[in-house]
Amino acid sequence: MRPTPYVASLRVYEPIDAFAPVDRLRWDSIPMTSLTGRDEQIRALKRTIFTEPPVLQADGAHLLEFEGKKFVAPWSTAARCWAALESFKDSLPAPLAKFFLPGSIEEAITINVEREGLDEKVPHIITETWVIPPRWFSLFSTDERLRGTTADGAYTVMRTSIANAKQRCMFTHQAVLSSFGSGPIEEEIADLLEWLSMFHAESILECDYGGLADYLEQALIANGEAGLEADTSIEDIHLSLAGLSQGDGAMAGQGYERLVSRWRRVAAFEQAM
Repeated sequence: MRPTPYVASLRVYEPIDAFAPVDRLRWDSIPMTSLTGRDEQIRALKRTIFTEPPVLQADGAHLLEFEGKKFVAPWSTAARCWAALESFKDSLPAPLAKFFLPGSIEEAITINVEREGLDEKVPHIITETWVIPPRWFSLFSTDERLRGTTADGAYTVMRTSIANAKQRCMFTHQAVLSSFGSGPIEEEIADLLEWLSMFHAESILECDYGGLADYLEQALIANGEAGLEADTSIEDIHLSLAGLSQGDGAMAGQGYERLVSRWRRVAAFEQAM
């Protein structure tokens, strides 16, 4: 069982040569066989119990080897916590925020973020809980999907070059913009494209279902389908985008509804906890 089974991740792995010398030494010291995914989840789980500022611990990274070259996706834990903190505070009236986060922890995070300039650093990882946004699927093709089972349970991982991802993201943005005009969905896709454009041109993009793969498999089997092999999320979003680009609303709606219905069943597990 994964320590945080409700989290899916979108990660950018940059070539190790793209990092500063001090960071290259650090990432080279991590063996390729290290279980970095589990380590990251265990630390995240511990922080829900003991709220230690993440900047007090040495950060880690996910590693990937491709064609004999090492690629790295730093956890960027402190920067991600800072961004999450700011987003959380913005969602609440100022007087209420202090009841959810001890002032000492917020102060420690803020001081270290300002000292290290972490608020200006771009995180290599984006996470979502209990659902995967449709726009993530638009970045991949079906032949880039890997799925199976390990000791941790079912898994689905998708990987592509960042060049492919940016090209597909631009197509998605144009299709949505042409069909619906400017708005929240179009802005989210534009933000995703901006994020992808900040990394090295030879980077690799990965979408990892994480523990959601187990929940998805359960939901599909309960629906009379063949588990993860019946997951057509990539196919569905591309069908929907094809419908938008051709002006075929029925086709677009068919793909999107199939995708959203499938992941709605996964999100329902949160309410059952």
